[in-house]
Amino acid sequence: MKLAYLDCSSGISGDMTLAALIDSGIDPAAIQHGIASLGLAGVRLNVTETIRCGFRATYIKVEHPPQHAHRNFQDILQIIERGSELSPRQKQRAVEIFTAIGRAEARVHGINLDQIHFHEVGAIDSIVDIVGAAIAWDLLGADLVMSSPIPPGRGYVHIAHGICPIPTPGTAELLKGLPLADVPLDAELTTPTGAAIVQSFVDRFGPLPPMTIRQIGYGAGTKDFPERANILRLFVGELTESPDVDEVLLLETNLDDVSGEILGYTKQKLQTAGALDVFATAIQMKKDRPGTLLSVLCRPADGPRLEQLLFDETGTFGIRQSRLLRSKRRRQSHSVETPWGSVIGKLGWLSGGTTVFTPEFESCAAVAQQHGITLRDVYRAAETAWLLESQRAARASSAPIDTSGQTGLSPHDHDHDHDHHH
Repeated sequence: MKLAYLDCSSGISGDMTLAALIDSGIDPAAIQHGIASLGLAGVRLNVTETIRCGFRATYIKVEHPPQHAHRNFQDILQIIERGSELSPRQKQRAVEIFTAIGRAEARVHGINLDQIHFHEVGAIDSIVDIVGAAIAWDLLGADLVMSSPIPPGRGYVHIAHGICPIPTPGTAELLKGLPLADVPLDAELTTPTGAAIVQSFVDRFGPLPPMTIRQIGYGAGTKDFPERANILRLFVGELTESPDVDEVLLLETNLDDVSGEILGYTKQKLQTAGALDVFATAIQMKKDRPGTLLSVLCRPADGPRLEQLLFDETGTFGIRQSRLLRSKRRRQSHSVETPWGSVIGKLGWLSGGTTVFTPEFESCAAVAQQHGITLRDVYRAAETAWLLESQRAARASSAPIDTSGQTGLSPHDHDHDHDHHH
């Protein structure tokens, strides 16, 4: 499995990310080709090498004519959409990054996403950084992206809305749920664009995992700190451990004075708030009192927030915490066509590469209600549709191939062709 690991020991920004991707081997001409199709006149990527605190790195500077435009969200979407040389996936990833930034800004300013006017992030160099990063990540083709904890930096920075503490309000919103690191530098180490890239691309956080390194990309930031190399490192290689193991937090509390209604309500709130799983177990407590063990599985970063929710809703006096390793079957979303329409489910891979399909309850229930049929019939139809689809795929993959590269020819066809030449 191809792994990309971001070492953000000096923070992360859009230009540092793009520079690190190019330094790891992504062709800058391919990125320039995609950016040129956006229709931004006079824009060019200037890719050079520089030194940061004694270490070599690639530095990106976007050259463009003077501009004074403040673009809104729809302006940004139109620019991305007219990128004729961008693949649908590259457009999607660029839109994801801008949407993350827009939602964060909308929240801190108390307005709707469509009312946001991008200032620094709407400038041409930021647009190029984000679209370029979307192109480069797609060309890199990593199966898994990991990152170290993110250092926001310290001090104050001057932005369009005045002087703000670091992290700025928008960046702080984007850093929600991410593990942070404290680096004692009075500078903005992580920009809104960098935080949005992390939110959009990173699957897991932690130290550098066991891996075989193939390339290392070094992306330089604009500032040159005297005692720390302002460089983003990107390790690219193969993961040497199971990619389907991650760390989760288990929260548990014993309850003997909570009604079933409150338990049910609390479980729903925990699930809505991002818990991975919530379940209740009947237990026998002190003095033989019957009680309930309420268990919550969540991501470690979500632990404090969900723990507070447990305290508030149940009135419990104590919550136990355990960190666990969780093994997961590799999976992806997949839809099948039934006589009543599409049904969404999950594909899971067993050892040996065999796949299984599990229909999603919500999707099956929606189809059943829409067409007035039983849920059981929808489940059966979805499973049958997957079986037929997998059988067709198996037949297609085992079709014979002749020496001219054509598929599906029978032995008789080969013989006839042979006789014709003779």
